[in-house]
Amino acid sequence: MNISSIFNQFVAPACLLCGATSRTPVCAGCQADLPWYTAPQCPVCATPTPQGQICGACLKRPPGFDRTVAALIYRFPLDRLIPALKYHGRLAVAPALASCLATALASATRPDAILPMPLHPARLRERGYNHATEIARGLAGALRIRLDIDSCQRVRDTPPQQTLKLDARRRNVRGAFVCDASSVAGQHIVLLDDVMTSGTSLDELATTLKRAGAREVSNWVVARALPPGD
Repeated sequence: MNISSIFNQFVAPACLLCGATSRTPVCAGCQADLPWYTAPQCPVCATPTPQGQICGACLKRPPGFDRTVAALIYRFPLDRLIPALKYHGRLAVAPALASCLATALASATRPDAILPMPLHPARLRERGYNHATEIARGLAGALRIRLDIDSCQRVRDTPPQQTLKLDARRRNVRGAFVCDASSVAGQHIVLLDDVMTSGTSLDELATTLKRAGAREVSNWVVARALPPGD
């Protein structure tokens, strides 16, 4: 028996949000209070639409991915939990986010593989882990889907997207990824990421996968950032 197992016999695990004793990372009460994304939305990019129809942006400029499933809306407490995992090493958050995604994916078509959004090697060395991979690891195990962390690499260490306008975001990630055609050809690949805002990074990676021969590309994201006012 390892030290962690011995420790857990004496110290009950606590909910990440309220601190109450819980056998899961987020207790049932807090999970029910999360901002689940259930409103009508574009099936391609998950932006809100009045009747769940494809949005004008996707009709005008179809992205490389075919569909998007977002479990939650990116607002409190996700705007605290996700940065805690992404930038501060709170790896215990990853199973909680994976659990939320698994709940939202109950009726989703199962892909051939889950591919977490790659980090550039320099960023990976800096952080010591890929937060998307940590989420994907738990989800792939729960859904019994192959986890693929080798088929695609990020070959350009691009600046953060958050401060850039849409056109600049597209230019920023152009040519940022390479994919191994022998691993993805004919496959339905799911791209997993923490937050989808403009979707430009997911679009570029999906386009790269399609060029490498992927049959379908879907996005599974923990949270969707909504336009102001939504």
